[in-house]
Amino acid sequence: MGTAAGEGGEGVRSVLRALDLLALFDESHRSRSVRELTDATGLAKSTVVRLVATLEQRGLLWSRGDGRLTPGAGLLRWAALAQDAWRLPPEAVECLRVLSVRSGGESSRIYIRQGASRVCVAQHEGTQQLRHVVRIGEEMPLWAGASGHVLLIGGSARTLSRVASAAGRDPGFTSVLAERARLAAQRGWAVSHGEREDGVSAVAAPVTDAAGQVVAAVGLGGPTSRFTEERVESFRPALTEAARRLSELRFLGESG
Repeated sequence: MGTAAGEGGEGVRSVLRALDLLALFDESHRSRSVRELTDATGLAKSTVVRLVATLEQRGLLWSRGDGRLTPGAGLLRWAALAQDAWRLPPEAVECLRVLSVRSGGESSRIYIRQGASRVCVAQHEGTQQLRHVVRIGEEMPLWAGASGHVLLIGGSARTLSRVASAAGRDPGFTSVLAERARLAAQRGWAVSHGEREDGVSAVAAPVTDAAGQVVAAVGLGGPTSRFTEERVESFRPALTEAARRLSELRFLGESG
């Protein structure tokens, strides 16, 4: 039994390492060399070579003629499936558009919780020239930002502790997260200023399922200079209306 557990642990470790390699490819790094992957991960070159070979066999990485690696064609199927699964119905897309317009051109977004992170699954880019850029599918810390406050509503002590640990804070930070979630639940919305990045602010409200459980957060984000107390107050009616409408649409399904 001990051997099986060990093998299972090693298998999970290999999967996580392989996923970490794939995560190193992004808009700024569309190709990578084995040396770059080795330096970025700190893994032994032999381990990286073995993982790369496995990912190539599965079509998740592809070796170009110059020896550099790029995401493989096998990912196209996964990308198409993910886009289909997370495509918003027209009514939800319209909600985000209207929220952006009613806020004076701020960018509107929908986040879901994923482990100790929050992920942007949809957005409507605002018309303001100075905007805070967030990529669809980008993981952001759950411990920071108004959407994080909202997504922690109803979170267990274990969840709050895990999020605090991911933030690298002392155990007392769990109480801070609990208070943020409590306040967000009491108000029905949350606001944040510079929690994740200086000069960036956000306001968010909960999207719930039929049982009243929070399944997503809808919010507005932009430069702190535009998110004054007066403007945040003016955002609230449109924001809470968007959250109510999105909750009624059940666009995430009852499984949330």
